[in-house]
Order: sequence, then C-alpha cells, then structure tokens
Amino acid sequence: MTGSTENQQTARRSDATRATILAAARNRFAADGYEKATIRAIARDAKIDPSMVMRYYGNKAGLFAAAVAVDPGLPGLPLEPREEVGRALVRQFLTLWEENEELTALLRVGATDPNAADRTQSVLRDQLIPLARRVGPEPEQAPTRAALCASTVLGLALTRYVLRFPASMALSREEIVDWLGPTIQRYLTAPTP
Repeated sequence: MTGSTENQQTARRSDATRATILAAARNRFAADGYEKATIRAIARDAKIDPSMVMRYYGNKAGLFAAAVAVDPGLPGLPLEPREEVGRALVRQFLTLWEENEELTALLRVGATDPNAADRTQSVLRDQLIPLARRVGPEPEQAPTRAALCASTVLGLALTRYVLRFPASMALSREEIVDWLGPTIQRYLTAPTP
C-alpha cells in the first residue's frame, strides 16, 4: 500500500468519525440541551472514546459550534420581485427547519446558553441584517427590521418544531407562507411607523 492510499483511507476514517460524532452531538444537544449534554454521553452515543471527541473538537463549546453550523443561505435569496421577498424568506426558513435538525437543537439551547445565543445572533448579524439593508427603504432601520423578521420565524419554529403546538404543526407550508409572508414583507419594506 502506498503512502497516498494510506493517507486517503485515514482521511476517510477521520471524516466518518467526525460525522458520527456530529450526529450523536446533534441528537444529544437537541434532547438534553447544552448544559446537560456531556462529552461522555455524546462519545457513548457515537460508540467512541471521549478523548476522540476532544481530539477533533477541543471542548464542548467547539463541538456545539460544529454541530449547529448552519448556513441559511440568505445572501442567495432572490430579491425580485421585491413584493415577494417576505414569502421567499418564509419558504427559505421552512426549508431550513425541515432539513436541519441542528436548528432545533440551536433553538432549544439558545434561550439558556450564551454560546448558542451567539450562534443564532450571528445569522441575524451576518445574513438577515444585510438582507434587510438591501430590501428596506431606510438602511439604518435594517437591524430593527431584521430583528422583527427573526422574532416571527423563530416564534413559528419554537411552536412548530420544538414545543410542537398542534395548531402550528397542522399548518401546511403554503398556509404558513400565506400567513407569515405578508408580515415579513411589511417588516422588510413598509415605511417606518
């Protein structure tokens, strides 16, 4: 076996181990929250030694950051037609919530843990505020407009994906878009009251 082949096999095993650890961490953080989740429990779930978790991620904060690394892709959101941006944003967030269990973990933990709260705020800072700045009539109002949008989509996510309110869960995607899209649109584009 050549050195190159051995390196490729080692890299594949390393990638597989990382993926196993991250899957176990997401499940554990979602079930237990950040404070109660332990490196030992995550390692046990991943069927590996806890030292491997530490080797790859350093500590629980590093593991959490890797486990909930989600890019909502807002810079790529179509901004035309302008009057449909609110609906497009709601659709984008619904897709994210339905395809990424990391977001459920992040929302559960974000209310009580500063690391998780900072991860959530980074999406607001890095993606939602710039979107609001590009779409809104007054760029200086972008932080306020983005915060209002976030409160709406996070409120839905909390009631639908975390607390699982029956009425929230019963809504179809298009019903949610129909209800929330105009509200998000108003937050983004209406004149300041």
